Amino acid sequence: MFRYDAGRDGFIDLMELKLMMEKLGAPQTHLGLKSMIKEVDEDFDGRLSFREFLLIFHKAAAGELQEDSGLLALAKLSEIDVALEGVRGAKDFFEAKAQALSSASKFESELKAEQDERKREEEKRRLRQAAFRELKAAFSA
Repeated sequence: MFRYDAGRDGFIDLMELKLMMEKLGAPQTHLGLKSMIKEVDEDFDGRLSFREFLLIFHKAAAGELQEDSGLLALAKLSEIDVALEGVRGAKDFFEAKAQALSSASKFESELKAEQDERKREEEKRRLRQAAFRELKAAFSA
């Protein structure tokens, strides 16, 4: 990812994603690129953080990406042909993949914790609103 971060800001924006997909041999249309970003852009800032970039591979592994999705094409580009790369290249690839999966596992737990926190906050908000409605009803009667 960081190889394609031309702005060196820690994010992949639309033009950087366009360049990355072209260099990886899977060029996308402008609308396709926007759709790719939108599918994993958790903070709706129009660019991909490293965390959101890892989400692409998590969703691919879980089968949550559409078959015609540019993100699925990106995830598939991370596969290796042992006959082409040789055993040493495959070894390096799988070691890197194992490291990424370890990172993804940590990412998944952080993501789940954030989702749980959002659910708790939403439940608290809902309970506060219900309590407010009860008080309002008591004063209105």
